[in-house]
Amino acid sequence: MSNLLDHVSWEEPSWEEPAPGTRRWPVLLLGAVTVLALLYAGAAWALGDRVPRGTTVAGVEVGGQSAQEARATLDGALGVKAGRTLTLTSTAGRVEVDPGEAGLAVDVPGTVDRLTGFSLAPAALWRHLLGGGEEPAALTVDEGAFDRALEAARGELDAEPTEGSLSLEGGTLAYTEPVRGTTTDVDGTLAAVRRWWPGQSTVEVDAEEILPRTTAAEFQRVRDDFVAVAMSGPVTVEAGGTSFEVPPTDFAAAIDLTPAEDGTITPRADDEKLRAVVHAAAEEAGAEKKPKDAVVTFSGRKPTVKPHVPGVALDDASISAAVWQAISTSERTATVTTEEAEPEFTTEVAKATLPKEEVSSFTTYFQAGQARVKNIKRAASVLNGTYIKPGQQFSMNGILGERTKEKGYVEAGIIRNGRLADSVGGGISQVSTTIFNASFFAGVQLDAWQAHSFYISRYPEGREATISWPNLHNKWTNTLDGGILVEVETTDTSVTVTYVGRKKYDVEATKSDRYNVVQPKKITDDSPSCKPQNPVPGFAVDIGRVIRQGGKVVQKQSFTTRYQPEDDVTCSNPS
Repeated sequence: MSNLLDHVSWEEPSWEEPAPGTRRWPVLLLGAVTVLALLYAGAAWALGDRVPRGTTVAGVEVGGQSAQEARATLDGALGVKAGRTLTLTSTAGRVEVDPGEAGLAVDVPGTVDRLTGFSLAPAALWRHLLGGGEEPAALTVDEGAFDRALEAARGELDAEPTEGSLSLEGGTLAYTEPVRGTTTDVDGTLAAVRRWWPGQSTVEVDAEEILPRTTAAEFQRVRDDFVAVAMSGPVTVEAGGTSFEVPPTDFAAAIDLTPAEDGTITPRADDEKLRAVVHAAAEEAGAEKKPKDAVVTFSGRKPTVKPHVPGVALDDASISAAVWQAISTSERTATVTTEEAEPEFTTEVAKATLPKEEVSSFTTYFQAGQARVKNIKRAASVLNGTYIKPGQQFSMNGILGERTKEKGYVEAGIIRNGRLADSVGGGISQVSTTIFNASFFAGVQLDAWQAHSFYISRYPEGREATISWPNLHNKWTNTLDGGILVEVETTDTSVTVTYVGRKKYDVEATKSDRYNVVQPKKITDDSPSCKPQNPVPGFAVDIGRVIRQGGKVVQKQSFTTRYQPEDDVTCSNPS
């Protein structure tokens, strides 16, 4: 221990050893970095005027070329490409645009400047060492012109979505798949054009999909979950002790698969169609019977009421609930309640609306002994005693049917194409005219009538009605408060039509003076079928009907009758 504390025994350094000096490695490192930086900068300077090897611009090879050479190469090649029509495409269609009109031009100097020039960026030097790749051309764009060109092209590029549909009409599944729509994005499309044009003359636009309201997946869900069940077989309906089947081909039309506003589909029944289908099947199976109206008959003017017969009907609410449930599920049987069905014209209604008084009556006259008189009397006998219930329509053709010899009609005079001729049943227009006037003054609703083509003096001027089978009608509807008994009586020289019912209106007729008078022509006809005609001028006349109830005017009506002239025809054929 004492030796350690004795400094004399310490070993002193020898002055013959070299003294410690300054460290030199940082200086060497700095020198190396400086040399490398100079070499890097020199390489960047040396390569800056060259396009990196392997570089193409819009498909044009310019790798290794000087800036001047690259500009010359691109001026020629891209000028040709930029002159081609640019085709824009989308999922909806395609349209061709003129690049110049769309504000597009290639910026060759800008393109070359982007590929050359001094740069200390490592990536730039790396491209020179390893080689470049495909580069887009720099463009100058008039964005206003491009926007206008794209807006003009939307008619071809954009499309609204097409909604799908699902239907079971006719018992067959009909499916139209929904189609997505598309709308073009201007900024995104310009970016695509900058990237690909003019290297590519066809560029797909950037677009946003527009989805249809109802997806294909929703349609598929309904087909799998509902349609497969609903159409799997007939529905059995049990009602009033009777059972019958309704096949899918019948009830399919009553299934509504229309999508809702939110795109979902909830199958539902068209109640009116479903009820009609089930009622028809029930009637055919005897599970449903239509009620029969009360029948009113007359002996003279004395009425007899045959009571109505109630029917049996399936309850509509029960059909909608039970049958739809059976259609929608694997349980294919529906129990439907029945109810007694009353006709509209019940015994009580019939008795309450029996005729009580004469409502109107009208008479027209004719010459005795003519062939037409037989037809008048025959038609009168068929029409006499007709009873028209409240709200029912009278149709003269409907009651008489076609006039034939088998029914007792004979040939007599008619008007055909403005000339006199013969036809079976000719002359019953006089009955029609008399009925029309009785209807006119009864105040009932006039539904269908047509005046003769030229004026016949035995009829009221402007207030008459011809008739022909099957298309020229005399129809009216009973708008009174009771039924109308139609009485048609004839003598050898007249026909009278009387309506017996419950008088409701007082009717006043009005008539204007003749106007638009047209004089007849003189015609000489040598045909064997010619019939001579006396001249009668043609004219127009306005007819009015003022209807009063309790002294108060409740309705005013008017119509115009136009007559052609009856030409002066002389027959020159000796036969």
